Amino acid sequence: MKIEFHNNFIKNYNKRFGKNIKIKDRFIERTKIFQSDPTNPLLKDHQLKGKRAAYRAFSVTGDIRVVYLFINNIIYFFDIGSHNQVY
Repeated sequence: MKIEFHNNFIKNYNKRFGKNIKIKDRFIERTKIFQSDPTNPLLKDHQLKGKRAAYRAFSVTGDIRVVYLFINNIIYFFDIGSHNQVY
């Protein structure tokens, strides 16, 4: 599964977690799990509602989420942050 990073994702990742090694390591770990098994219960993957109904999200930590969109066999990561930051 190919993953591409939207500019908004890159900006928010660097701004919110750029110096946090623990979050970076957990993000890498969860992304690998996501690539091999997006339905893994550890990820708590779910469809979003409202204005973002086309998007899905999975958990990196208890509060940090990755918002993504699946288009033509490519996963686009659009945002990362706490629940309040991305929703």
